[in-house]
Amino acid sequence: MNTESDEAQKLMEAVVKGVEGTSSTEIVICPPFVYLESAVRRTAHTRVRVGAQNVFYRDRGAYTGEISAGMLKSIGCTHVIIGHSERRSYFHETDMDVNWKVRACLANGLVPILCIGETFEQRKKGQAFEVLNRQLVYGLMGIDDEHIAHMIIAYEPVWAIGSGVSATGVQAQETHSFVRNLLSEFTEEKVSQGLRIIYGGSVTPMNADELLGQEDIDGALIGGASLKADHFCEIVRMAEEVSPTQSS
Repeated sequence: MNTESDEAQKLMEAVVKGVEGTSSTEIVICPPFVYLESAVRRTAHTRVRVGAQNVFYRDRGAYTGEISAGMLKSIGCTHVIIGHSERRSYFHETDMDVNWKVRACLANGLVPILCIGETFEQRKKGQAFEVLNRQLVYGLMGIDDEHIAHMIIAYEPVWAIGSGVSATGVQAQETHSFVRNLLSEFTEEKVSQGLRIIYGGSVTPMNADELLGQEDIDGALIGGASLKADHFCEIVRMAEEVSPTQSS
């Protein structure tokens, strides 16, 4: 929930211009709901795609203030962030809420960016993998391999978000490897190995190179650094250099 209209337009313009010349990195921007249509118009005929920060799981009805997956699809959105730790914490979204939202997006041809992650207390108690296991299994419950293959999983350690303290490359790789191996237990190998698992948690130009260079990290979910176009674009360029299949 950042930027007012003029700021948002300037930021969007700077990002679109700043990533010109990139050729392979998948780039998605997820502005607040009120800027989505203008973002779709501005990014038309560019490599930048537009996603939403949230969605409701019903198709339509008396749900004042909510936005459906069909509405997002109809204005040109391609992705939706689902289950972000702030949604889980501040708005008490449950694992089942997240699952319903993922299903709604898939039913409407949108790419869900499913967020999972543990708190500092959970990590300190050695519960990190238990938490990730629950969030991932429930988040993907009832979804077949064909649809899972088109999703993106975002590991975002809650203790790193907005703190300025990111997981080290080794920590992030260990967790991403766990997530990929967990996926292999209930998906075909080609799905678990091909699925994009991205890292989110105080990603900056200072640490992006180390994080994106890890074997099982396929991109970044960029938070605070995305409010500075030069920082965001620098991370995109790093992703472009590290791997031809990264996502930002």
